Amino acid sequence: MDGAQQLDEIIPLLEAVVDRIRPDQLDAPTPCATFTVASILEHIVGGATAFAPAFRGEAPPAAGDASEDALQVQFRRAMADLVSAVHAPGAQDRTISAPFGEVPGAVFARFVAFDGIVHGWDLATATGQAYAPRDELVAEVDAFVRQVLAPEMRDGDTFADEKAAPPDATPIERLAAFSGRDIPTAPR
Repeated sequence: MDGAQQLDEIIPLLEAVVDRIRPDQLDAPTPCATFTVASILEHIVGGATAFAPAFRGEAPPAAGDASEDALQVQFRRAMADLVSAVHAPGAQDRTISAPFGEVPGAVFARFVAFDGIVHGWDLATATGQAYAPRDELVAEVDAFVRQVLAPEMRDGDTFADEKAAPPDATPIERLAAFSGRDIPTAPR
């Protein structure tokens, strides 16, 4: 499964979690270091908004007007645009300027899938929701990221150092631990 197909499966999972986030949960801390629920949503929306044009071979959007729409509305709009963009003609072959360097669109789509699946876990964990991406999907994302995540990318900002996962961790929890998250040990 390529990155675009992975995103086709991950984005509905993310949307289901995001749709159930209550306004009083937006300031809640998440397993993602210094991010709150709201800041993860802003990160996802900002990334999708910046990278969708790159997948289409267009210039990035001009900085400026922030949307007054609720974060969930911004999220849905950004995800729809991102899905459309990763499926645009030539998207997988374009060179994308990622935060960590120039990469082919096909590779960057897989990084976006990794980011999305782990942030879905962050949001679900922070808001007390179930989150169960298919184990096979998690295994594909995990295999990819373990091959390409270079040590210099673990700068504490882009990615944190790997944490130990508990012996009974689920596949998504093992992936989250690999990405630098502490895995709660409370009963699931």
